[in-house]
Amino acid sequence: MKPLANPAPLGLAAFGMTTILLNLCNAGFLPLNSSVLAMGLVFGGAAQICAGLLEYPKGNTFGLTAFTSYGAFWISLVALIFIAKLGLAAAATAPAMAAYLAVWGVFTAFMFIGTLRANRVLQFVFASLTVLFFLLAAGEATGNVAITRFAGFEGLICGASALYLAMAEVIEEQLGRAVLPVGAPPKGATLHLAAERAAA
Repeated sequence: MKPLANPAPLGLAAFGMTTILLNLCNAGFLPLNSSVLAMGLVFGGAAQICAGLLEYPKGNTFGLTAFTSYGAFWISLVALIFIAKLGLAAAATAPAMAAYLAVWGVFTAFMFIGTLRANRVLQFVFASLTVLFFLLAAGEATGNVAITRFAGFEGLICGASALYLAMAEVIEEQLGRAVLPVGAPPKGATLHLAAERAAA
C-alpha cells in the first residue's frame, strides 16, 4: 500500500508565507493591504485547514490541532477587519485585540510543549510564535509602536523558519535524503517514535 503524502509542508508553507507577509506590515515595510488579507484568507487560512484535516487519517493529533487552529486564526483575523468594515459589529478595541492575541499566545505556548519530541526547527517555530503573539499583544495593550515594529522583525524570523522547514521536508521527500538540516529530535524521543512506528 502506497503511503499517504505528508501534508505538513503545505501547512508550514501556508503559515510561514502568510506570517512573513503580515509581519512586513508590522515591521513598517508595507501598509496593511488586500494582498495580506487575501493571503490570510486563502493560503494561511483555507490551505492550512486542509493540511490539518489531512493529518487526521495519519493519526497526527498535533498536526491536526496546529494546522486547523492556525488556519482558523488567519480566517478570524481577516474576519475581524471585514466585520467592522461592513458595519456588522464595532471594530475591536486595543484591549480587545491584546486579549485576542494573548489567548493565541497561551495556546501556542502549550503547543510548543508538544514539539519537544520533534526536530529543532519546529521547536523554534513554535517558541518564536509564542513570543510573537505576546509581543503583538503588548504592542496593542500599550499602544507602543516600537513594540509592534520589533514584533514584526521577530515575526519575519518566525515565518521564515516555518517556510524553511516546509522546504526541507519537500526536498527530503523528493530526493529521498535530508538536504537542509532541521536539527534531530532528542535521542530518547527518536527511539520512542521509532518504537511507536514499529508497533503501528
